[in-house]
Amino acid sequence: MEDLTMFETIVIAIVEGLTEFLPVSSTGHMIIAQNVLGVESTEFVKAFTFIIQFGAILSVVILYWKRFFRLNRTPAPEGASFVRRLLHKYDFYWKLLVAFIPAAVLGLLCSDAIDAMLESVTVVAVMLIVGGVFMLFCDRIFNKGSEQTELTEKRAFLIGLFQCISMIPGVSRSMATIVGGMAQRLTRKAAAEFSFFLAVPTMFAATVYKLAKLFMEGGTEILRENLAALIVGNVVAFIVALLAIKFFIAFVTKYGFKAFGWYRIIVGAVILILLLSGHELTL
Repeated sequence: MEDLTMFETIVIAIVEGLTEFLPVSSTGHMIIAQNVLGVESTEFVKAFTFIIQFGAILSVVILYWKRFFRLNRTPAPEGASFVRRLLHKYDFYWKLLVAFIPAAVLGLLCSDAIDAMLESVTVVAVMLIVGGVFMLFCDRIFNKGSEQTELTEKRAFLIGLFQCISMIPGVSRSMATIVGGMAQRLTRKAAAEFSFFLAVPTMFAATVYKLAKLFMEGGTEILRENLAALIVGNVVAFIVALLAIKFFIAFVTKYGFKAFGWYRIIVGAVILILLLSGHELTL
């Protein structure tokens, strides 16, 4: 028996594609979408919201393929060791790995605690509002001194530490990493683009982890029964995310983050109002 109808699959995939790379928390939007649709929070539905991230991250690879599949052709520093020359050649991937490691380690060590927090919709709503208030002022906070476009190993690692904050549901991975980049004096555009790049290993790892966990818990038959939903969900998430990324880069470069701050506050308030009015919201 299918856990999702095709209509529910498409709507949830659209929500995922629209919100995954915007600093508005895809988790908060998933909660609202699932409850508006009346979708039961089964094990497959929970896994589905992670698995369709593959379609979303594929949009980043396609959109930035010239920058994503590249090697550093500039000469390595004179006298550099073999390892340093190798890291210089694969500079882009090395910095992605450096930024990815903190979240990977913390995610493996604290997966149960993270899942427990995810069950608390109140936490999601509160963090949406708190993050929204912060975004109203982040342009002013970080708009000091010269802005940089160069990403060093140190900056990559610090952005990776910021990404760990997004493990609190409602914070938004995109918001945490973009703010981390701006805290390192990167321009809005440079910070946003690195956030997209970092999403690829991070979200791919989360997708593989959820799939493996579902398989180990005997979910092979569930995946087989819902294969059509997974295929359609990934395709829709890919197309919508492609459009969302293009819009976001143009918008944030010109206008900043204040509009997203107000939007987060509104979404968080909607969730809290639904909770206070007696609705049992789950993800």
